[in-house]
Amino acid sequence: MRLSTVILPIHRWSAGQKIWQQAEDLGFHAAYTYDHLSWRSFRDEPWFGSIPTLTAAAAATERIRLGTLVTSPNFRHPVTLAKELLTVDDISDGRLTVGIGAGGSGFDATAMGQEAWSGKERADRFGEFLPLLDELLTQDATTSEGRYYSAVEARNIPGCVQQPRVPFYVAATGPRGLRLAAEYGQGWVTYGDPRGPGDVPVEQAPAVIEGQLAKLRAACEARGRDVAELEKVLLQGSTAERPLESLDAFVDWAGRYQEIGITELVVHWPVPDSIFASDLAVFERIATEAMAQLG
Repeated sequence: MRLSTVILPIHRWSAGQKIWQQAEDLGFHAAYTYDHLSWRSFRDEPWFGSIPTLTAAAAATERIRLGTLVTSPNFRHPVTLAKELLTVDDISDGRLTVGIGAGGSGFDATAMGQEAWSGKERADRFGEFLPLLDELLTQDATTSEGRYYSAVEARNIPGCVQQPRVPFYVAATGPRGLRLAAEYGQGWVTYGDPRGPGDVPVEQAPAVIEGQLAKLRAACEARGRDVAELEKVLLQGSTAERPLESLDAFVDWAGRYQEIGITELVVHWPVPDSIFASDLAVFERIATEAMAQLG
């Protein structure tokens, strides 16, 4: 099992650079950031762009993997996104992972003036967005006409450092998204029950993930693919569980998810006076000591 972190893009780079470098020094497998224009309680606070942040992080680090968790069609187009991802993959010398999903209904989903999309429309768009992004990142030139997204002689030369392209970690819990994960994903991402932390008792949280894994397994079998080929990523922070309260609490929590098949855990870098507030000293102990206790 691997341990990674999410660093919110809320810091001016003079301070943010040190956090990304510290994440590497602590031994995290990957450091991700959210691809939003603004987000939840941070709406009226500093919030920077994910792709420039990852580009800067790539130049400031050497070993740690970097990525989005997650990008979506809400304000992206596959043609321009492919060019940006190819570039970050090059600057990082092949350390980019693309967490990607259908997107949500938050306030930044309508920031470009569009009407809010229904769940069905988000799924429809994602079902077109992801295959086109895959095509763009694996071919020198792409022409494709779709209902929502098209490309006309779009060039992506010289291609990704990682071949055949950067890995996609597909965030999905519904049947259509899971089918896309089975077809295009090198990893699968969940944050738990979509209903939210207040609706699922702590003791039931692992069973929710276990049920999602069963559906992922079925989607892979239908595709003729071994589910073991996919990384299974759990993003912490959207359930009532409190694994960052102590080293022992984290080890117990991580062990439960290791047993049911999660291969990568992602924890939020502490943000004081927010829903992601936690003790930095405890967080550092978890980063440096916890995984060795899991075996």
